[in-house]
Amino acid sequence: MKRSLLAQVPKELPEELMEVLCASDSVKIERIVSRGHRSPKGFWYDQETNEFVLLVQGRASILVHGQEEMITLEPGDYINIEAHVKHRVEWTDPEKATLWLAVHY
Repeated sequence: MKRSLLAQVPKELPEELMEVLCASDSVKIERIVSRGHRSPKGFWYDQETNEFVLLVQGRASILVHGQEEMITLEPGDYINIEAHVKHRVEWTDPEKATLWLAVHY
């Protein structure tokens, strides 16, 4: 069935939206929609798997634990975060939906 990453983006997002698009035993692909969302203060993601992240729409900044500079992502930018590399979302655009494609592997 054909679908679009850009379809059905809610106008109001009280919480970040995470949708699993497909998954297997070794891979999970998610669509994440943010609007002004960020990681809670003091919270760091510490994931069991690698994560490839593509920013499709909007803007965001990610901070990797131990690094001083944030990584700012714009449409088309991507990063690969290895398993157990602590990171957090510091900022997402509050004016426009930020749409991510995350591949956990």
